[in-house]
Parts: sequence; structure tokens; C-alpha cells
Amino acid sequence: MAFRAFYALPAENFSTSTGQHTNAVHGFTSMLINLIRDQKPTHIAVAFDVSDDTTFRKAEYSEYKSGRNATPAEFQGQIELIDKVMKAWGIRTIHMPGHEADDILATLAAQGDAAGFEVLLVSGDRDTFQLINDNVSVLYPKQGVSNIPRMDAAAVEEKYFVPPSRYPDLAALVGESADNLPGVPGVGPKTAAKWIAQYNGLNGILEHLDSIGGKAGAALRENIESVKRNRRLNRLLTDLELPVTLDDLEEPRPDNQAVEDLFDTLEFRTLRPRLFALYADDTKGGEPESIDVPEYSTPTTAAELSSVFEAGAQGRLAVTVQMVPGRIGDDAAGIAVVGEKGSAWIDLLALDAQAEGVLARWLQDPEAPKVMHGFKDALKALRNRGLGLEGVVDDTSISGYLIQPDRRSYELSELAQHHLKIHVESAAAATGQLELDLSGDADGAAAASHVHQAAVVLALSKHFERELAERKASALLTTLELPVSRVLADMEMAGIAVDMEGINGQLADLAKVIDLAQEQAFAAIGHEVNLGSPKQLQTVLFDELGLPKTKKIKSGYTTDAASLKALLEKTGHEFLVQLMAHRESSKLAQMLETLKKSVAEDGRIHTTYAQNVAATGRISSNNPNLQNIPVRSEEGRRVRSIFVVSDGYECLLSADYSQIEMRIMAHLSGDPGLIAAYQEGEDLHRFVGARIFNVAPAEVTSAMRSKVKAMSYGLAYGLTSFGLSKQLEISVDEARTLMKDYFDRFGAVRDYLRGVVEQARIDGYTATMEGRRRYLPDLTSTNRQSRELAERIALNSPIQGSAADIIKRAMLGVAAELAAQNLKSRMLLQVHDELVLEVAHGEREAVEQLVAQQMGSAATLKVPLDVQIGVGTSWHDAGH
Repeated sequence: MAFRAFYALPAENFSTSTGQHTNAVHGFTSMLINLIRDQKPTHIAVAFDVSDDTTFRKAEYSEYKSGRNATPAEFQGQIELIDKVMKAWGIRTIHMPGHEADDILATLAAQGDAAGFEVLLVSGDRDTFQLINDNVSVLYPKQGVSNIPRMDAAAVEEKYFVPPSRYPDLAALVGESADNLPGVPGVGPKTAAKWIAQYNGLNGILEHLDSIGGKAGAALRENIESVKRNRRLNRLLTDLELPVTLDDLEEPRPDNQAVEDLFDTLEFRTLRPRLFALYADDTKGGEPESIDVPEYSTPTTAAELSSVFEAGAQGRLAVTVQMVPGRIGDDAAGIAVVGEKGSAWIDLLALDAQAEGVLARWLQDPEAPKVMHGFKDALKALRNRGLGLEGVVDDTSISGYLIQPDRRSYELSELAQHHLKIHVESAAAATGQLELDLSGDADGAAAASHVHQAAVVLALSKHFERELAERKASALLTTLELPVSRVLADMEMAGIAVDMEGINGQLADLAKVIDLAQEQAFAAIGHEVNLGSPKQLQTVLFDELGLPKTKKIKSGYTTDAASLKALLEKTGHEFLVQLMAHRESSKLAQMLETLKKSVAEDGRIHTTYAQNVAATGRISSNNPNLQNIPVRSEEGRRVRSIFVVSDGYECLLSADYSQIEMRIMAHLSGDPGLIAAYQEGEDLHRFVGARIFNVAPAEVTSAMRSKVKAMSYGLAYGLTSFGLSKQLEISVDEARTLMKDYFDRFGAVRDYLRGVVEQARIDGYTATMEGRRRYLPDLTSTNRQSRELAERIALNSPIQGSAADIIKRAMLGVAAELAAQNLKSRMLLQVHDELVLEVAHGEREAVEQLVAQQMGSAATLKVPLDVQIGVGTSWHDAGH
């Protein structure tokens, strides 16, 4: 069934960010959820095959199940993951060395039948049909794992012309190709069924061999030993000594936390609520408890508001902000405040000037501690209403991330369920996105919902306070992430100006390129074809042109970008040249169209930054994503020219770190060679190349330098000699030699890379220079693929995570210094290791100096942090 799930879902659409394929796990889990929902079993077990080489069937017949295709690489490790899901779910799994899963099912069926159970077997193996009787049925998949009808005795007889008890006799005569058990040549199910009925089964047939005439009878006599062997091998065993009893299989229930953790690792989102919904009415597991909405007041006067804030002065107050769409971003419409000594719903539309002044002073009081969920969004909404916000000591969407950086979602509802087993009515309400009546009715749904949210936030913050302390992450929250949220809010509200004429001009140019590439692609093959259709491209490339086959996929052979690029390099075919040009230009045009649609009424693009998406700590950008604009091609870099300086400012300034990850590698490893190269201002890759290839630095060719650069960066990502050989298009032996020579000359790097993984295996996590932890339980997994993925993460996370922390410290330093010098210049964008600022007239020299100083001093390393700065009227022109 796992194999069926694997082939039912495309592997390319189901993999984690670490590269682990999950289509079989996802499909199998989804199937089982549906089966339990529909069939409502009281006892459940999952049986697994063991290696074919250990079974008694293989021992008798060495060709048993041979000839099958090799297990796809994408399937590797997924059986173990299914086993883990079952364990978290509370479902017993059974493995029996020397026997197959169907023998386990057969034994369970016999036990269940004898105990008076109705037994449902779920299997794609027709051998299980022999077990069918009045109490035992087989759910046999017709297609994938979604269409699984029931096979009872009548269904077997209708399809195979024999009752279930005689099905093994029929299979012995006809054979079973899936098991590599050849049948009698020329004998099909109808002939076999006729003999079985006439002679009362296979034993009767064997007794009357000489009575069966014709070619079929002759073929039977010639292959009689194969038939006997087939019958011995297809008999399922019903008397195994299983490691479980039927009572052990009763009423399995999920361990919510184990399911949450595992589904986070597997990056499953849709399966989680479906699985928990199975147990929604069961107090033993599944759905968490709900909490009551606290009693709350509805203050409208200055005196009433003051009493609310005075009552909460002894501790933290949780705050949620209701937002309504504004011209750019959202405006605040109401505020819920919940503390230990009372709760309130403040309708901003109902406050007079004096009352709003009391609220504004409390919101801006840094000594009044507040906890929130979605600090950055609330900050922007309040600013749009003319209100400030200080004193925020926790944002549970960020503290939850610091505790578990590999979660897929930090919505309040999911965090509350996972950590507190508390049910939150509306996930959307957690961030204030409610489409509710804003008539000012304080007893309405908006008030109750937001007070409820705030109560959950307060409880969650208390829980996180302890967990952050245990992980030594409290300072990361208060001195780094929360201040960065404020800076990001400034950047999002500022946005960046866009040259609409420039966008339209580039789109027009790309349209010409796309049309020409399409025309020339058609000319290369002599007819038109849909260049966006994988199926039509497969026909053209592999049938008409006869080009070498790419990777085999379910629908034929892949036509993804990487495969076609390799095919182009191999063949140089003109159709591929034009196809790739068409694809690249179409991709850029689509990107420009997205950017064009994102321009707000003020003529600027306001991207949204997230601090809790990338597990390494990197800031991400979306709506639109400004971090995926290509920079390796001139056409891609040209897209940056549409981002321009706005009126009232002199220029854009771009500043980024040079080779920051390699500098962190030099610092963490302490390698004297790398440190010397950076301290002396050498070209690192030329310096390293000279030592590896034993030549003078001036004699290092561009090809040598490229090899060294690819390897230097690759080592931090766990690059293997095989991976390096593919990347550089050299032999594995040459790649292995290159890596050996590298480590011979830079031994401290080798020692560091080995040590960081071993230490992570001991600690259970890796940490950045600032102490940002990433827990990696798979470092001790018995699954080789999962373990190796975790090892690669352990190598990379301290380096990439430290780089993320450094750029955040730099952002805080730049923002603080701009304010300290009372400058009008402002930060607009953060893209990986780069900051983009808009520089006011007359401030260029001061801004260049302070940016270089703040970025260069954002961390103390054994090597200098080199900052490169460029200026221009557009982002493209400011490049360097």
C-alpha cells in the first residue's frame, strides 16, 4: 500500500525543505485516515514486509519476486517514516523476519475470525483473497489509495470464477507475475476455473492429470512442478506467533505532541486537522480543550481606561488588535487587553480625545509590559491610526519560532493546540483579520473573539517564557527579534518606489523575445507545439527528435528546467536553445507582472517580511517576494532597475557583505590559512586555489577558481564528492582528490565540519554564534537518508544562521544610528546579506560611513567583515 501511495502522488510535489521525499508517507497516512473515518474499526494493526532475502519463500525459490524494478531513490526512507507516523498515532506495527506482511494479516484474520470479529484486510496483494469468508473481507485498491472497494466472496467468484478458498489453486495454475511465479502457458483464469470446478480443486486436478487433454493439458503436465511450487508459496500462514495480541490493537489514540512534532518535520499541514478530527469527541486524545472567554469590561472614558491599565500594572497584559483594511496596510479598530486582574475590550471608534490620550500613553509606555501575537502587524495598524506601541516583551509567533524553528505554521491556533492543548476558535482572529460588524457593539463577536485570543496569548507567553529560558533564547527574543520586528515594520510601511514605465518597457521587450523564441522553436521542428505542455514536449523531444531520455517520471520523462539544461549541454539542439530562452523570458515576464500588480496607490511596493519562516533565522519576503529576483543574468539584474529613488531623495544605496558565510567558516573553524587570506585582503578563492593546485596565485586560472569556489561553499552545505562532481561536471575521482587536497591544506576546516556534527549529535541541536538553536532529532535516526539530511543541516545551520543574526544586528545598528544622527535617509529592503537604503539629499557621505561602520561591527570575528557599497538612482545602478 505504501508503494501504491508512492506512485499515486508525484514525488516532485511532496518533499521537505531538507530534501526528504514524503509522497508515500502522505498518501499512506491520508488513506488510513479515510479508512478509519469510513470503517470505524475498533482494532488496528499495520504489517510491514521485511527483506525478501530472509523469507522462507525466497529460500525455497530464489527467483521469487525477482525481476522487479529497483526501488526508486525517492522511496528510500519512507517506510521508516510511515512506521514513525504509526507510532505517534498509537497504531501497532508488526514486522516478522522470515515472513511477509500478508502472513501477518492472515494470522490476524484467523485470530479475529475465531474471536468473532469482523475483519477487514487492506492489501494490494491478491493472495489475501484466499482469506475471505463470512467474517473476513479484503479492501482491495482499484486505483492508487483512494478507491478501495470491498472484495467479499461474491466479488471474488464474479471476477475469478472460483470461491475465495479456491483462489490459491487458480493462482498456482495461472501464475502471478508480480511474484515472478510463472503459470502454465496458455492457461488463463477461465480454463483454470473450469478445471478447478470439474475436479474439485488443485488436488483433484493432480489426480486426473492424464484425463486433461489438448495443448493446455500437455502444458499442464510439462509444468506440474511449477504449479505445485506456486501453490506452496502462495499459501498464506495463519499460525504465526505474533508479538501482539488482539487486545494490544484496541482503540489506538494519537500522542498529539508526537504527531505535531513529526508532522512539522515532514511539513504536513492538511493531514494534521484531518487526523485530529477523527478523535474530536474523544477526551482521551485528539482535539484539545477550549477555554472560556474571560469576563471583560468595555471602557470608553479616560477614568475607565486608567483603571484598566492600573489593574494590570503588576504584570504583563496581553494585547490583540482588530484591524480593518486601510489605503496601505490595515488600520486599528479595536484593542483587547487581558491580564491577571481583568480584561477589557476597547473600541477605538467610541473613545473621545481625552480617553484616546490615556490609551496612547499606555501603549507608548515602555515600562508597561505587553505580550502580543503578531507584533509587527499590530504596530503598523496602530501607527496608521496615529498610535505608537512600546513595551512589547513577547510576540508569541516569534517566541514559538525560537523554540521550534522547524514548524510550518506559527498561527496562534496551532501553537495553542500544540503547547497548551487549548482550542482557539478562529486562527484569523489571532492576527486581527476579522470580517466582523464594526458598529461598536462591545458585546459583539469581535470583542469576545479578541478577548479570547488575548487570554490565549497570555497563557502561551507564560509557557514560552519558561521554554525560552531553558533554551537560552530569551535574549534572542528581546534584544534581536523584537527590535528587528520594529525595523521591518518601518521598512514595510516605507516601501520602495517603482518605475511603471520601466516595468511596461521591460514587459514589451520580453514579449518580443518570447514571440521570437517561440517562432524559432517551431521552425526547428517544423510545426507548432504548446511550449508549456510537458506532455507535448515529451513527444517532441523523445519521440520526434529522439533525444536522450531524461529522468523517468510517472507521466513519461521529465521536462523540468535542470533536466532540459543538461540535455541542451549534451545535444546543443536548436529547439532546446529556443525552448530555454522562451522559458527564461516567460518566467521574467511573469515576475514583472506580479511586481506590477503589487504596486500600491502610493506608487511603491510594500513587501511583507517574516522572521519565522526560514528555520536558519533568515528573514523572508513575500507579497511580493523581492528575494527571488535573479541576479546571475543581466536580464534578471535588469528587473532591479524598476526599483528607483523617489522624489525628495538623492539616490539608493546598496550595501552587502562579501563572502560572509566563508568568513564565518574561517572564524568558527579557526583555520589559520583562511584567516590569513582574509586578514591580508586576499582573493580567498584564488588564495585557496594556489595552495590546492600548488601554483602561484597569479597562475590560478578562472576554471581553477570556479572549482575552489564551488567546493568552498559546498562544504558548508555537506557537499559530497559525488555532488561536487555533478556540479563541476568532473569525475568523482577528480572531485574526491580535489576535496582531499583542500582538507590536507585546510585541516581545521575538516576538523570543524566533523566536530560540529558530532557535537550536534551529543547535544541534539546546533547553535549559531548568538545561540540560536535548531534541534535535529534525526541525527540519531537509523534511516540513513534522514540521518544524512540532518547532518547536512547541522553543517549549514550554524553558518547560515550566524549570517542571519549578523545582518539583523547590522539592521538594528543602522536604524539606531540613522535616528541618533537625525538623518532623513531610511532603510527600504533587506535581501539575504544586502541592505538597500534611500538616501536623502546631502546625507550620502554620512550614510555610507555609518552603514559601513555598523555592518562591519555587527559581529566580532577573527576575520574582518567586508562591506561593499554602491549607489545609484535605481537598485540595479546601485549594484556593485
